[in-house]
Amino acid sequence: MEEMSMNVKNNRRRRESIERIEKAFIELLQTRELNEISVSDLCKICELNRSTFYANYVDLYDLADKVRVHLESEVNHLYETERTQKFNSNDYLRLFRHIQENQLFYRTYFKLGYDNQYEIQFYDTEQAKQDFNNQYIDYHMEFFKSGLTAIIKRWLAGGCRETPEEMDHIVRSEYQGRGR
Repeated sequence: MEEMSMNVKNNRRRRESIERIEKAFIELLQTRELNEISVSDLCKICELNRSTFYANYVDLYDLADKVRVHLESEVNHLYETERTQKFNSNDYLRLFRHIQENQLFYRTYFKLGYDNQYEIQFYDTEQAKQDFNNQYIDYHMEFFKSGLTAIIKRWLAGGCRETPEEMDHIVRSEYQGRGR
């Protein structure tokens, strides 16, 4: 029983260390490029040993990748019900609210250049086939992804001054009612 208690304690401590490392990493990325950050700097900020860092990550690029995976899984979780029930509400308001609440995380994601690797999983292909007469769907999807990414980056750069509702309206107006 005591061994079980130790494992829980160690798991909690490990999770806390990972959270501290990720938080410090995200903070450093606001003022530096990835190649200007060292493991030593990171460990100094979060007051952890380098061995703790290396017990959880291979290097800074591994850390960056895990931060990316964490964010992508959060975004995917926003639309989990839709994916499992195979429907698309085209609810971008939910996404814009999440972005507004997690601006630092999204700025980091874009700064690391991961936006070109992300596969949109909530694009309504069936609706697009209807809207575009089933033609050039891959091109429409790429256009949508690039446009949405550009709008999000611009909104973040402006400090998310517009409300999530206004941003949702902008996306919908660009598609002139398509995708509803």
